[in-house]
Amino acid sequence: MHWPLSLRAPMARLAALMVVAAAPATAQTPPSIRAIEAAPFPSAMVASPQGDLVAWVHNTEGARSIIVAAAPAYAARRVVHFGADDGQEVAQLAFSADGRTLWFVRGSGPNRAGEHPNPTSDPAGAEQAIWRVRLDTNAAVAERITEGSTPTPAPSGDGLLFARRGQVMTLTTTGSRAEAAPLFRMRGSASEFRWSPNGDMVAVVSSRGTHAYVGVYDLRAKRLRWMSPSTDTDGSPVWSPDGTRLAFLRQPYERRRMIFLAVRTAQPWSIQVANVATGVASPVFRATPGTGSAFWPMQAETQLLWSADDRLVFPWERDGFLHLYSVPASGGAYTQLDRGPHEVEYVTLDRTRTQLIFNSNQGDRDRRHLWRVSAAGGSAPTPLTGGASIEWMPTPLADGSVAFLRSDARVPAHASIITATGTTLTAARYLAPETMPADFPSQELVVPSAVDIRAADGITSHAQLFLPPAGRFNGKRPAIIFLHGGSRRQMLLGWNYGAYYHHAYAFNQALALRGWVVLSLNFRSGIGYGRDFREALDYGAGGASEYRDVVAAARWLRARADVDTGKVALWGGSYGGYLTAQGLSRNPELFAAGVDVHGVHDWNVGIQTFLTDYNALEDPAASRLAFLSSPLSQVRQWKDPVLLIHGDDDRNVRFIETLTLMQRLRAQDVPVEQLVLPDEIHGFLRHESWMRVFESALDFLDRRVLRKP
Repeated sequence: MHWPLSLRAPMARLAALMVVAAAPATAQTPPSIRAIEAAPFPSAMVASPQGDLVAWVHNTEGARSIIVAAAPAYAARRVVHFGADDGQEVAQLAFSADGRTLWFVRGSGPNRAGEHPNPTSDPAGAEQAIWRVRLDTNAAVAERITEGSTPTPAPSGDGLLFARRGQVMTLTTTGSRAEAAPLFRMRGSASEFRWSPNGDMVAVVSSRGTHAYVGVYDLRAKRLRWMSPSTDTDGSPVWSPDGTRLAFLRQPYERRRMIFLAVRTAQPWSIQVANVATGVASPVFRATPGTGSAFWPMQAETQLLWSADDRLVFPWERDGFLHLYSVPASGGAYTQLDRGPHEVEYVTLDRTRTQLIFNSNQGDRDRRHLWRVSAAGGSAPTPLTGGASIEWMPTPLADGSVAFLRSDARVPAHASIITATGTTLTAARYLAPETMPADFPSQELVVPSAVDIRAADGITSHAQLFLPPAGRFNGKRPAIIFLHGGSRRQMLLGWNYGAYYHHAYAFNQALALRGWVVLSLNFRSGIGYGRDFREALDYGAGGASEYRDVVAAARWLRARADVDTGKVALWGGSYGGYLTAQGLSRNPELFAAGVDVHGVHDWNVGIQTFLTDYNALEDPAASRLAFLSSPLSQVRQWKDPVLLIHGDDDRNVRFIETLTLMQRLRAQDVPVEQLVLPDEIHGFLRHESWMRVFESALDFLDRRVLRKP
């Protein structure tokens, strides 16, 4: 439209004002936390024995499904779907020997009172049960079979072992009928069932509290034999290819009166190989004293992998970082398979059992990529993936392809596949209900950057910085520090591979898109940066040295020109809730408010949650240090508002931790708010629970920090 000359200037000014007035309504309306959380989260990827099928679990806003993709096209189809957000987990996938049946577990294990998680408070109750779905029919139908967990199919036929109340059970199926019975009875709690290659024997670990045995049950002779039982803790059994030998880990007994303390050395662990016929075992490898003498695990089916060329592959921190090694099963010199200041994590053998496929943060500290290396060594690992993505859970297939899970800064986890050439990365195709939502705000998400922060004692911690979108916000911004749990965790430069931290990453994105400067802090005692960083001196109940990293992060933020120093907050869950409470109790001058999600507030209570026989009076000096390392020791200084969030069926951090803190804060007239989730556990099982947590947190931060009505 052409305006008359006399009106052009006034109308131009009016148009400009209209643009300025309208812009905030469009540009400053960020996607909701529900929109950011709408993408499905995959987990539990597994391949069939033949290597022609791969299956995984999808959690789409609380509705659990199982997806199967078949070679050669790997077209994915949904074979199981539970449509309700009922908090009943689907996990522990296992293919039958012929690949025609997929076993899985629905529901979660009981607490000490024998109660299964029931986060919807369903009057009918909840359970943990073995289910199956037959894949050789056009209409796959999931069937509940029996109460239990850990389905372990036989290497041939349709035999199945599973666990029920600490015992090994066997399942016999005839058509639609299934009968469960104990395979044998023993003292202790049974775990780590391993069929022998020909299926005539079963290896099992019997945990006795203070120690553990590895046993072999002969199905024909109906005899249970322990493999060189000792005062130590044995585990991670693995069969030789011919079924005549059994390798396992042995960790010497050391009484731990406390936990959440640095453990840099221990009595060295060893690898034992037993003659199954005699039960006599002898060591083929022993860790050296000092660094690496305390065992640290990799993510694998078992901690020992037996290669086709008769070598045992194992993880070891000999040089201060978790690397892969192998040793002849008959004993001899070990070979280091990867080197450098990085950590291996998910590890598996390929289908030939001569090559290892693993992920690590080699050359990319705050991400994970896939690598391949010979189990015999002789050459450096070769990369299979790289770039700005994150890869985990490699799953080798028969045609040489490798399926895995993948994410990046803007795209949440999804199933992917590397073709047999190892050079082309293609995303698995999903069924229509499992695609990324069409309105998922991928391009609106911010890309975090890596930063290092030096504490007053000279220790450097690491973090990811989320900045609000450029040009959308002006002036000084509120800032918040996210503190992860564990503390054996590492936040990454993208969507996390853990379900809990997938949610946390989404919330950090939501905060950044609302104008917050977000610092996701990898404080000392976390993983990814070597043994000395993980086993930080005086951390946790031994002095809370990791809190120095929180103080350093707060001062680093307050020194930024774009941060409003009066609006720096904290949020975190579990160990992160503990550090949030530390900040509000120890340095109220640095922080304006906090969101404390099921945090530990007294280490003596937190330790007893995991060590039920812990007695704080047994070592008064240590228990006093533990209390002085806790938020409750400084609670009288607490002034700033806090939102306390907890589920009352939490098995990791007892509900009493929040009750005690609530009582103290109320007595001091501290502005304290609460969100209690009846019957929820530590890692909230319902999608709606996560939404309530985050929407409540956003509302709290708006009112208490930003002073919005």
